[in-house]
Parts: sequence; C-alpha cells; structure tokens
Amino acid sequence: MIERTLNRVGSPALLVGHSYGGATITAAGVDDRVAGLVYIGAVAPDVGETVQDHLNKYPSDVFSRVEVKDSYAGMLPNGTEFFCGDLSEQEQKLVWATHFPPHADLFTQAPIQSTPWKSKPSWYILCPKDHTVHPDLQRFLSKRMGATVIEVESSHVPMLSQPDIVIEVIRKATKAVQ
Repeated sequence: MIERTLNRVGSPALLVGHSYGGATITAAGVDDRVAGLVYIGAVAPDVGETVQDHLNKYPSDVFSRVEVKDSYAGMLPNGTEFFCGDLSEQEQKLVWATHFPPHADLFTQAPIQSTPWKSKPSWYILCPKDHTVHPDLQRFLSKRMGATVIEVESSHVPMLSQPDIVIEVIRKATKAVQ
C-alpha cells in the first residue's frame, strides 16, 4: 500500500507512522523516494528486531486491557484510559467503538530488514503520558535513531488530543526534506 502511494505522490516523500506504524514506515522507508520519517509515539525497530522485542523490554499498561479473540487482539472498553486518557469520556468511547483490533501475531511478525532512520532525517513526537508505547521506549528509540525529538504532553494519540502540534511537526519535517 505504501509503495502504491509513493507511486502516486512521487518524491520526495515524507512517511508518518503512529504506534505500530513506525515499524511500517521503517520497512518502507528504504525506498529512494522517501526523504524522511516522522514517528508519533511509535516503534522503530533496528535490523533483526521485532516490535514485540521492544514491548517485552518496556511493558505498558494498555496490554493488560487487551483480549485476544478469534486471533485478533481487541482493546477492552476500560483500556481507553491507557490508550487515549487525555481525551474526553465521549471521545474515548468513540475511539473504542472505532478502533480496529489487529491480528494477535502482529507484533511478532518478521524482523525488520533495514533501517532508513540511520541515513534519513527523522522526527519523533514523544508522548510522556503514553501508556501504550512506554515513554522510556520512546526515549530509547528516538535517541538511538538520532531523531529530532518533539515532546508533547499527551497520551498515545497526540494527533487527536493535540492535532495542531502534530500538524506543525509534519509541516516542519516536510519543509526540511524538500
């Protein structure tokens, strides 16, 4: 899907990934048309690592509020306080009602084969109130990749709780890679 999108937009392209999407943009970021990467409370595995490797080292609260059913890992209603606790109660209910449960083995899938964040400019929106991707994991990853770090007092969903800041980071990153 990312390759199809890159074919439509041309280059230079800036990839933005949230949460597990960080692994997705890391894998896709090797494409020559990708000029930079923006991670939002995201994972960013190195060669040979899986997302689960990181989650095992930095466990977080939300995963105690997940139920695996029919091979899918769905967040329980009380998980929203750990996923998007800085949103209003009504917004949390909407997030829960519209969230898409991923396949239960998503985090253990094939290890990353390359790491474009080692050679391409990267930005990282770090969320110190995140109970999904542990803030200490975010600090470790953003430091390891040498990313430009923007700390946003947010839960796991700064694009919902503080969209203006997220948009501004993406705009600045876009300008930097043009």
